[in-house]
Amino acid sequence: MTTTAAPTSIVDPRLRWTTIGALAMVLLAAFEAMAVTTIMPAVSRDLDGQALYSVAFSATLAASIVGMVLAGRASDRHGPALPLTTAIGTFLLGLLVAGLAQAMEVFVVGRFLQGLGGGALTVCLYVVVARLYPPALHPRVFGAFAAAWIVPSMVGPFVAGVVADTLSWHWVFLGVAALVLLALAALVPALRAMLGADRAVEGDTDAVVPADADADAAPSTPGRRRVGAGVAVALAVAVTAGLLILGTSAELVPPPWTWAPAGAAVVVVLVAARPLLPRGTLLAAPGLPATVLIRGTIAAAYFGTEVYLPLMLQTSYGLSSSGAGLILTVGALAWATGSNLQARLVRVPPGRILQVGAGMVLAGVGIQIATAAFDLGPWVAGGGWLVAGLGMGTSYPRITTLVLARSTRADQGANSSALSISDAIGGAAATAVAGLVLGALAGVGGTRQFLGGFAVALTAAVCSVLVAARAGRSATTTAQQAAGAPGETPGASPTSSDA
Repeated sequence: MTTTAAPTSIVDPRLRWTTIGALAMVLLAAFEAMAVTTIMPAVSRDLDGQALYSVAFSATLAASIVGMVLAGRASDRHGPALPLTTAIGTFLLGLLVAGLAQAMEVFVVGRFLQGLGGGALTVCLYVVVARLYPPALHPRVFGAFAAAWIVPSMVGPFVAGVVADTLSWHWVFLGVAALVLLALAALVPALRAMLGADRAVEGDTDAVVPADADADAAPSTPGRRRVGAGVAVALAVAVTAGLLILGTSAELVPPPWTWAPAGAAVVVVLVAARPLLPRGTLLAAPGLPATVLIRGTIAAAYFGTEVYLPLMLQTSYGLSSSGAGLILTVGALAWATGSNLQARLVRVPPGRILQVGAGMVLAGVGIQIATAAFDLGPWVAGGGWLVAGLGMGTSYPRITTLVLARSTRADQGANSSALSISDAIGGAAATAVAGLVLGALAGVGGTRQFLGGFAVALTAAVCSVLVAARAGRSATTTAQQAAGAPGETPGASPTSSDA
């Protein structure tokens, strides 16, 4: 067999259409997520569905975690081609159901299908990258994925509003559905190639697996738990239920008993999520577990701040919605810049990159704490958010790269699923807890009422900095150092190709 050189660019002719299709899918999913917030008031008025307003959002979250679990297991068992096709089809069906809905109940069903397909789509795309792209290109492609969220975050709400005002909110979903078909067409060659390769591997034990299978990579350590499909789905539903209870505990139980259901919900989430994550994740065991954990803690730090930063800017400083949105846009642009920069740091150990990124997120959240405590003004808050955005762009794509580098072909889907679940739990839990603290301090008034909420995010940011060092080490390295044997230096790449 003649060996050909591996691609050196994500737009190499062998990867070009896969890259275009994957980026288009990420961009469309991001646009849908950003746009729905803008048009939901119009949807609820038109369908007389005010009572189901929040359910239209919570149903998507609930379904996304289930989709992540199912897609991860299916990708490991059958390869990513069929799960990805199914995920795209489910997402497309959800868009059509929502776009054609004439009743709020039907619209909620459409949102549920969008979440189910969207959650699965993210996991499947991670596995596609692991199977088709050389490890050296992983930082670049995940940096491109992160950048694909930037345009929707800047123009998505505005475009959705224009479409809803000039045509109808129905066309926001139907228009995205048409574009999803085009993105799927771009992915067809890659889907066919992966489907053929997966069938060859399943049918021939001597079949040659692609170089991206990472045969030299250390297996996931500690090993992942073996959980049946039915049990995994039930656990995913329990996690989602716990997050929903946590987010609505203030409405469920009046003060001062609000914290009782909130505390119970946190326990449910941790207990149910534990079997869905690699062993040692909640204890930040070195290597893969710590890498999965830091995705959740850094998401908690950033999104737990981002949700309430515009509220402080508008209520305390009198900024308009567009003015507060401009500061969030600065953070989004900084995120894209950081994503581009980390892709160029090919010789820097990934553990060091995670430490720097987590440190910048900590600094950015800390600046918001200082702004709230000393009334420093919106310009300082904007500068802090630029720093936090750079930190997220630097660390977020590299976390995904590191998880795939520490995964074998047999558990790429499960580990990608665990990464996405950690991300969802971290962001949702921090947002909910920060909201409870903010509500408890509402009587303080001024910017200082936001101190408690930002303190929740700051705690997560501190945890991210601490966990980053452990994420940069492998479990094998730690054991060797404990025994006095030579091994990798802390922060070194787990494989030579991940440098």
